[in-house]
Amino acid sequence: MLAPVMGLSALQRILGRSAPARRVPAGAPVYAVGDVHGRLDLLDAMIARIDADRGGARPTVVLLGDYIDRGPQSKEVVDRLLDLPDWADWVLLRGNHEQAMLEALSDLPQADRLMRQWLNFGGVETLQSYGVPSTLLYANDFAAIRADINARLPAAHGTFLDGLSMAHRIGDYLFVHAGIRPGIAMAHQDPQDLLWIREEFLDNRLDHGAIVVHGHSISAEVVERPNRIGIDTGAYKTGRLTALVLEGGERRFLST
Repeated sequence: MLAPVMGLSALQRILGRSAPARRVPAGAPVYAVGDVHGRLDLLDAMIARIDADRGGARPTVVLLGDYIDRGPQSKEVVDRLLDLPDWADWVLLRGNHEQAMLEALSDLPQADRLMRQWLNFGGVETLQSYGVPSTLLYANDFAAIRADINARLPAAHGTFLDGLSMAHRIGDYLFVHAGIRPGIAMAHQDPQDLLWIREEFLDNRLDHGAIVVHGHSISAEVVERPNRIGIDTGAYKTGRLTALVLEGGERRFLST
């Protein structure tokens, strides 16, 4: 079943907590899964791997966002995320690509500019997966594209995208899509940073009070630092979807 949705106010309540050891509660395994990006085949393979790996325990599975764009099956991925197996508690975080889709489909004054930007970094593949005609996608009529996809988007998909959590903490691990801004009080983190930040977070060596587990920034291999673990191994183009496994004070990795 899905864990309760966590909004920004709940985020502000949890981000400041820390503990001296780097661990999760004993007997409650945690799996964190990197960016899926429209690869239903890899998502299904990873779900099967986690099921085989959990050994009968009931884990928490945290997906770090960016379910859509770039790969060919964004709609189908969302369908799967709405019908997850009941042997785990599922925590679904928001990525910058989900945020970009929501903003592109909105009635914001700058929605046309946001639509153009979204189409340029993965939105075309998502819209095609929902059946928006290619002729319309390349006509630069952003209002028409918006009207077409809004008519095609299932209500459950819109609710799902709008309700995704911003962050989740378990024990001494904080799960976010992109990272956090170092040196800023955790209760005052900007949601834009949680979705988009790169170098200011990636290059920083501060102790954040928790090990930050993130996706967003692609690397050929898992990146382990004293203050962060990056697990976006570029599934949409490499065919490799990665999961971090946490059990008590131990950590290991699974990949497709």
